[in-house]
Amino acid sequence: MIFAKDKGRMCNNMLQYGHVYAWAREHGRRAVSMRFCYKYPYFSISHSPFHNFLTYVAAKYLAKCGLLKTVTFDHPGEDTRAKEQAMLEHRHVVVAGWYVRFYDLFLKYKPDILRLFAFDAAISRKIRQYAAGASAGCDIRLGLHVRRGDYKTWNGGKYYYTDEDYAAMALGFAALHPGKRTCVFVCGNDPSLDQAAYTARLGGMRVEFARGNAAEDLCLLSLCDYIIGPPSTFSLVASMYEDKPLCWVYDKAKPLAEGDFKHFDQLFRCIE
Repeated sequence: MIFAKDKGRMCNNMLQYGHVYAWAREHGRRAVSMRFCYKYPYFSISHSPFHNFLTYVAAKYLAKCGLLKTVTFDHPGEDTRAKEQAMLEHRHVVVAGWYVRFYDLFLKYKPDILRLFAFDAAISRKIRQYAAGASAGCDIRLGLHVRRGDYKTWNGGKYYYTDEDYAAMALGFAALHPGKRTCVFVCGNDPSLDQAAYTARLGGMRVEFARGNAAEDLCLLSLCDYIIGPPSTFSLVASMYEDKPLCWVYDKAKPLAEGDFKHFDQLFRCIE
């Protein structure tokens, strides 16, 4: 058994485990996500064999005591051959580190990964009904991912954008689709979001503000026709579900162009 010792937030955990799972499948092994054993009960994986709190506690304790080998991927682009050999030589092993990356295997087993991270039926039903009702009469659903929180300091605040900046992104998108009525779903992690700034600037569009938990917001973004936001694993995973075009805004001053939208299979190799 390979135990993925997850790191970071929910969507970081999903991507990291996806790489570990894909490698395990390729080599005839089973894998468990330690984080999804207990923390995020919103997905199919949380109800799959071995994904329970007892597994998490046992793996964590045995690794801490040195009874489970831990293989750590801490450096981007490193030669992983020795680490993969160690994973093959141990029947049970913990894999840790953000930089565990097996891109080609991830794509090979992506349909299975998507099934593992399928939303629970109650979440899917609730969000699909909400999205359909909120966007009735609109031609395009735009998911606007407002990512702030630790982005104020991460990478020097490079991707910390204001509400006015995000509203301008939505206006730039609308300019690319003249004659189309756009419904903007604003999803984010900032409790002090200035809703008035959006409704004032986006008067020609219907604006909806997500109020769900992390999984519900992720599901909502995945149902949008297009997604815009700063570089983030949250919007990346949302785009993965139904292969929706995603624009990561690296420079808020640059006018939005149709060619800025890309798909998961391209972008997941570009995580900072």
